[in-house]
Amino acid sequence: MGLVPSDLTSLGQRNSGFYEHRRSSVVLNLPGLEVFPGDLLVSDGAADYLCHPLLLLNSESKKPRWPFSKRGVGKDKHKYISDLENCLSSVKITSFRGYEFYSLKDKTWDEVMETHHKLPTDQLDLRKQQEAMWELFTSECTYFLDHLLVLKMIFMNTLKYLQTHEYLLDVDLWRLFANLEELTQTSLGFVNSLFGIIKDYVDTSETSSSLDFISVLTKYFRGSLCQSHQTYCLNYSAAIFYLESLRQRDDFGIYLKWCEQNEQCRRLHLPELLVAPLQRLTRYPLLLKNIWKRSMDSAEKIIIYSIKEKVEKSIRDLEGKVKWLDNFQKFRYLQEIIVWPPLWDRDKRFFVPECLKHIFKEHMAENILSPTNRHLLYEGKLTLAESTRFLDAYLFLFNDFLLVTKTKRNKKKLGGSDPGLMCPSLTPELQAVIKEGGSCTVLDQPIPLDRLVVKSIEPLHVSVFGLRNAFLIQHENRYRQCTAAFLLQAQTENIKKTWMAQITTAISCFTKNQETKKIPLFTLPTESSEI
Repeated sequence: MGLVPSDLTSLGQRNSGFYEHRRSSVVLNLPGLEVFPGDLLVSDGAADYLCHPLLLLNSESKKPRWPFSKRGVGKDKHKYISDLENCLSSVKITSFRGYEFYSLKDKTWDEVMETHHKLPTDQLDLRKQQEAMWELFTSECTYFLDHLLVLKMIFMNTLKYLQTHEYLLDVDLWRLFANLEELTQTSLGFVNSLFGIIKDYVDTSETSSSLDFISVLTKYFRGSLCQSHQTYCLNYSAAIFYLESLRQRDDFGIYLKWCEQNEQCRRLHLPELLVAPLQRLTRYPLLLKNIWKRSMDSAEKIIIYSIKEKVEKSIRDLEGKVKWLDNFQKFRYLQEIIVWPPLWDRDKRFFVPECLKHIFKEHMAENILSPTNRHLLYEGKLTLAESTRFLDAYLFLFNDFLLVTKTKRNKKKLGGSDPGLMCPSLTPELQAVIKEGGSCTVLDQPIPLDRLVVKSIEPLHVSVFGLRNAFLIQHENRYRQCTAAFLLQAQTENIKKTWMAQITTAISCFTKNQETKKIPLFTLPTESSEI
């Protein structure tokens, strides 16, 4: 899966809502890739993912179109559920036995060869190689028939059928199944190609003919097989989280139960089926290695080994992209829920007339909380002690500063994000805040790590205030004067120790990085011999 530069304007036309408030270009830094100003670089599979509604955060997001959100509609809801069940009863699922290779997936290579009287008993090495290829073929048959086809025919096609009859219209097929259609077609092509060469080998009258499988392996593993799996896997974590939010609905629960009760599901539930492509992708290198070990021809071994290496590299690339996309998505959510109050709201000592407030232009939050500039190291909920009260605080420890915020919940739950759009990597505390339409308001300016001091507070000193597991955070200016202090309380002593250790480690790493950057500045040039 290559990485290609995309035109910012064309992408903006595809997804104007996502970038409508951003005027600068977006540069995604990926290892080993040169990036030039003005380029928007995304992976082939990630482009659609980034432009997908899952990441399009909008305060005016539409609520799910569940038709019974008001009281007094019990009869209508009962009729809706009854009609949905009747619609499901009319769904017809075709049998999977029509595929020519269906009867072979549970047979051994010896059984196939004995049937055709062509078992090379005197060629043990050749037979072992053929058995390894047969394992790849039969496991791909099982994967296609028992997982991909079940997902497509029973779950996805049933949902499509219901939507054509005006049921579950708001359920997003892509967010649940991603590129399942493409994945199914690719796997079917792979199975048919393997089946073709096996059938030709079995039907030929020559006992010395070889099983020509190198061309098939090269075509699919260097082609669309790995790439289609990568695209699917990039969407997997979001799909599982979306599924959990849909499970809370009665109508979706009825659809899900009906599908999972189908005998072709073999008692597997939807989450177990959705994870199958991830498991299959990680198994390909093991199957290829098995074929490589049992191959005797040196040229074949080199080709098979190179294919195995390519698949393993594809998996490593996928891990990095999943981590990057997860981080990107999380930072987008943080930009939405973290509120940066202006100077006059942060501190009442500073008076700014209305006519002058336009002069104080704060940096936009997306520039401060940018996944290309910094990384979130640690976060969590703490209690902040003030003179007369305790506040629910939430701290974000980045690789270059600490952000102290207070959580504000909205009891009326107005303006909260749709739970179906929730980022799966957010902590439960932040998810609860978002569901209630709340936010995290910044209490003070970000505290740079080289200006941050953390101190443990002994219980004896604060027990009179009812504080336990307390520690102090100080913000010092360049002259080592304390400009802000936060007395924080953790839920347990272990949480307190963890926070202090995380902050201390972050400060140490930041200091070392800064010192490394300064070294060239103090390196004097070699004195000329002519002076």
